[in-house]
Amino acid sequence: MSTVASIRPSFGQSSATIADEQVRQESLAISAGLKRQDAGLLDELIVRYQHRLMRYLLYLTGNREQAEDFFQEVWMRVLVRGAQFNGKARFDTWLFTIARNLVIDQKRKRTMASLDELIDGDSEDDRPMTFEVAGGEPSPFDHFANLEDRERLAAGLIGLDARYREVLVLRFHEELSLEEIAKVTRAPLSTVKSRLYRGLVAIKPKLASLAAQPPAPSMRHGLAEAGMKTV
Repeated sequence: MSTVASIRPSFGQSSATIADEQVRQESLAISAGLKRQDAGLLDELIVRYQHRLMRYLLYLTGNREQAEDFFQEVWMRVLVRGAQFNGKARFDTWLFTIARNLVIDQKRKRTMASLDELIDGDSEDDRPMTFEVAGGEPSPFDHFANLEDRERLAAGLIGLDARYREVLVLRFHEELSLEEIAKVTRAPLSTVKSRLYRGLVAIKPKLASLAAQPPAPSMRHGLAEAGMKTV
């Protein structure tokens, strides 16, 4: 039985409590497996997270060839630095943090500063805003996700500022909490909320204009390879 699959829920607890405990136990199990260099664990983690990681890298870089190179490097980092994962956070949060740091480091080495804004957090668009993300009404992102119109959604995301695109992908595709996104991006929670709000505002007209356009065949192929459903 695999390390991850061996985690089982307890009885006599609420669903939320059971889910939180499962995540905690799973994170600790992964941490222990990485520390002892479990031979099968890395393969299991790659199978489980490969599509999510590739999708995140595609949105972060906007280039499939670069995303594939970073994909390989991320798993090399996991293999070499696995002992650094202590299990206190979710594994996917740690994995996305590694991916993000690799992209930013490489961009800086190539003197391409387009992603530096992601960690500077000093632009006017990152000013703290007094608002909470509504939980009742579907966002423009939710609307397209419910229609499974992922190709047009992807086109809308690619056209966004990198800061907003990353937060939207982490929040709605990867379902990370705002606190977890703050850890991945190393940004204050207020900055994450601001980027999420401004990203939703920015993507709404883009999705409206794309709704009448047929998806490009190349995008359909790319999304399928990244594990995203297409209609």
